[in-house]
Amino acid sequence: MAHPTILRLDQVHLSDWRLALSVAGQCADPTQASLLEGWIETFVPGVAANTLRSLDRDFLGLDDQDVWYHGSLEGQGDHFLKFEGLATLAEVWLDSRFVLTSRSMFLTHEARVELTGRHEIWICFRALNPELEIKGPRAKWRPRMIPRQGLRLVRTTLMGRMPGWTPEVDIVGPWRPIHCWPVSPATLGEFDIRAGYENGRGLLTARVVLEGTTEPPVMVCDGRRMVLSRLPQGGFGGTMTLSGVEPWWPHTHGDQPLYAVSVEVDGQEIHLGRTGFRSLQVDRAEDGMGFGLVINGVPIFCRGAGWTSGDPVAMSGERQAYEPWLRLARDAGMNMLRMSGTGVYESPAFYELCDELGLLVWQDFMFANFDYSVSDPAFAGSCAEEAAQFLSGTQLSPCLAVLCGGSEVQQQAAMMGMKPETWSSDLLEEILPSVAKAWRPDLPYVVNSPSGGALPFVVNEGVGHYYGVGAYMRPLGDARRANVRFASECLALANLPQPSSEIAADLALLAPRDLGADWDFGDVRNHYLGLIHGVDPIGLRSSNPRLYLDLSRAVTGEVMEQVFAEWRRGASDCAGGLVWTFQDVMAGAGWGVIDSQGEPKPAWYALKRAFGSVQVAVTDEGVNGLALHLTNETASEIEVELELTCLRDGATPVVSVRRSMILAARSVQEISAFALIGRFFDITYAYRFGPQGHDVTVVRLRDSAGRVVSEAFHFPVGRDLGETVAPIEASLSQDRQGWVLTLEAHRLIQSVHIADPGYRPDDDWFHLAPGHRKAMRLQARGEAVPPKGQILAPGGRVLADYSAD
Repeated sequence: MAHPTILRLDQVHLSDWRLALSVAGQCADPTQASLLEGWIETFVPGVAANTLRSLDRDFLGLDDQDVWYHGSLEGQGDHFLKFEGLATLAEVWLDSRFVLTSRSMFLTHEARVELTGRHEIWICFRALNPELEIKGPRAKWRPRMIPRQGLRLVRTTLMGRMPGWTPEVDIVGPWRPIHCWPVSPATLGEFDIRAGYENGRGLLTARVVLEGTTEPPVMVCDGRRMVLSRLPQGGFGGTMTLSGVEPWWPHTHGDQPLYAVSVEVDGQEIHLGRTGFRSLQVDRAEDGMGFGLVINGVPIFCRGAGWTSGDPVAMSGERQAYEPWLRLARDAGMNMLRMSGTGVYESPAFYELCDELGLLVWQDFMFANFDYSVSDPAFAGSCAEEAAQFLSGTQLSPCLAVLCGGSEVQQQAAMMGMKPETWSSDLLEEILPSVAKAWRPDLPYVVNSPSGGALPFVVNEGVGHYYGVGAYMRPLGDARRANVRFASECLALANLPQPSSEIAADLALLAPRDLGADWDFGDVRNHYLGLIHGVDPIGLRSSNPRLYLDLSRAVTGEVMEQVFAEWRRGASDCAGGLVWTFQDVMAGAGWGVIDSQGEPKPAWYALKRAFGSVQVAVTDEGVNGLALHLTNETASEIEVELELTCLRDGATPVVSVRRSMILAARSVQEISAFALIGRFFDITYAYRFGPQGHDVTVVRLRDSAGRVVSEAFHFPVGRDLGETVAPIEASLSQDRQGWVLTLEAHRLIQSVHIADPGYRPDDDWFHLAPGHRKAMRLQARGEAVPPKGQILAPGGRVLADYSAD
């Protein structure tokens, strides 16, 4: 079984990479390829599309051509040559000697070669499209979203091959690193290593197979050493018990201590990476139909989004490419990202960062929508090997939380009216769970996303894709009625980018569309704009396009906040929700809450408010009044003051109450607004005895120092267009951490936007209510310059200017 690459200081450097395009089948070998013209410099790891893009050349249609890579290396003696990812139909030569072939971009390949000086390495990536025309076993169904049905028989990404979802791009080339290093007398042949946490102690269990030595290896962790014992079945093994280590938590619930792990072989230390110690179980609820994660004995409400790609053309696996995106996920209060089966397995750097940042990973294997036939033993073996290679390379990662057979495979069959026996799959139900159990027995395996109910796509059992609110344009109350247990996908709203985004104005409204549908997700957004604001969206777009755009920017976040308020309340059976998606892969109003340039959208700020570890949220309970939901996910109890104010005309308090409270550690509690007020007041305007007494309720949670840590709003008869505005006071100050912008209003102003080209605020598109001076930190977007910006109301109306000049 393959193991992850152990980076060594004595690696041979591969250099002088060039690429050339040729007609499919034109060149059979390097001798013929050397006669090609038009060679251009390139980089490895990398893909041809990215190189061509960097030269402003057309990069479409690569699946119709052969793509040749040529490089060099120099060394003496016996070496290992390792290819961590070749996309997709690849042939490799060392000089004129054929080395290996690959039919999967997800497999690592290793060859042993003899070097005698300077050598040339040749890789040909054969045209994929002719391969897709070859007939295979008949499929039980054909997914509409992927036109090229032959992709089910080739192990490559669907990214770039789903019209309406992703930009058109063919992923071709050595997309993951190539390594070469000398064969040493003592080699780590295989290792199986796993971490656990029981009874307050860390456990590290290893099995190691060595080549070239009989000396027992030594396992090292946290400065502690243990000589591994010889095992009857071969190799060495043992379990190290580490008392005093701190448990690893998702960042919403605690810290992320990581401990270096290594193995010493014949005096050589081989670094295996870092690990965190945590326990993980699945809570199926009392009825056995739920799905929730329990980490270190604590139930975790998982919230986040579906990961797509930081750049679907570059497909970079470097730490610096991932880090800005992942920090934005953490900053938004997300504690889980889902790696969908429509994408790729990300590089080790991704999971290392998630370990450090406390982000859980729901990991699909890369299978989506198709009826994957594993009747061919070679194809079945390749699928098993790709899963094993991925899991063996991430065994020490505490961030991995769920393994899943793939995305919407069972749903495709079920939605076409097929019988349950049609959905069954040896791949999903036998091959993949067997590999998962062998390499990560600590993780739950979910057969498919979605799955678990009477039909795979119902949401009141198991794992669901919830689009009732969202794509299916159901009323907001459907989020509660549907009794969602765990939404591994949800909402799918066409989120507009910021007004200042570098995305061209004519692309800003471009929304994704399901193939064959006569509507797009911009229509979904318009539905909720009309529902929440009581306006005809098309008429507003015609009469006041700027106001239409701004309300459209804000409304998707409003929907998200209301849905998660329902799901996070204590009485909810929901244990998690992952928004579809985290980032856009092309310019426009995509599903992502971050645009394709890396700029957070207004929806990102809404999720940040909805995802707080210490939070107050409100839900409208009709004649039962307003329910206040107080959450404290931290390990310590917190002294807070709960404040509720009902405002008439957004300015005059008609009800105002406060209560000091203790929020217990790891707690969620619900308080009736009636009980807090202590008398009847028609706070939800459900009884309608007489005219409406107020138009907004503001609920705040203050800490012991009086700082507002969370804020929630309720509009009893819905939202207007926010056209009544008033000037606000804005001031700048500076401390050791940077610039702080403070705002104060004398009446409620909806969906306030901070426009500053040099800085990004830590909150935006928020409601600003009287009775509180709202302070926000400003983060420089690039080179630090003095802040200078405007405070805007929807429609672009200027409320205030600020400047440090």
